Amino acid sequence: METRFYLPHPLLRDSIHCIMPVHAIFERDDPTASCIYQPTPQNSLFIYLRDPISARFDENTPYIRQPLAVIVGPQVSPVSLRLHQEHLAIRVGFHPAGLYRLLGMSLHELVDKSFDATDFFGTPLTSLVNMLQHCIDFDEMVNLMESFLIKQLAHQKVILPFDLAMQELLKSNGTLPIDQVASLACLSNRQLERVCKERIGLPPKYFARLIRFSKAYRMREEMPATTWTNIAHTVGYYDQMHLIRDFKEFARQTPRGIEKELDRMPMKMQRNLRL
Repeated sequence: METRFYLPHPLLRDSIHCIMPVHAIFERDDPTASCIYQPTPQNSLFIYLRDPISARFDENTPYIRQPLAVIVGPQVSPVSLRLHQEHLAIRVGFHPAGLYRLLGMSLHELVDKSFDATDFFGTPLTSLVNMLQHCIDFDEMVNLMESFLIKQLAHQKVILPFDLAMQELLKSNGTLPIDQVASLACLSNRQLERVCKERIGLPPKYFARLIRFSKAYRMREEMPATTWTNIAHTVGYYDQMHLIRDFKEFARQTPRGIEKELDRMPMKMQRNLRL
């Protein structure tokens, strides 16, 4: 698997954290093999350029083939993904509130949902997907993606102190006190709750827990030999029981269950994910 991390064009950096192309070719096409994409605080735009990808959002529902371009809002539940023999995709990862600024709609309506991105961007995005499918390397893909996103800036909402405050919360792995977050956002705690629901989609304390969980999970993907005790300490959990609580909340299973899940996954979906 090849993944590369690109900082976006300077004009995009106050709303977009990164652009990441990924390419993987599996030895055989196993239509029953699945990967779990665990909840993450980073909203994304995914564009799939080779074999189709299917997603299942609930164990009681079937896998659904995904559009070529997908917007993923605030995710608080794991999603099961089926990849086929060749997986080529490009992901745009947004800063907190970055997706809200681009779409101009409440992210509370997007929690645990994904949407066909062409419903938002129309023909220009369809043309972009077609051009991306003919790219010869990652650099060309990223240049095209940046050109498309820069054209969207004319419709983007202005950045607020709140958005920068939430970036600080993210940098702290969710450990920054909420009173301090509110102060950085120039808001009262009650105002912070309201604005957070609109621009992030989640209450601030819950979002902080999601940040901490995501960091812990990604550490396990990146360093499978690391103990859960070390992960809990590094990420900022008070103790291991608080880590277990969050894994049951977001991953729907215990850390031990996560170990077994990772062992059987054909591809580690968040090993190179940066927030």
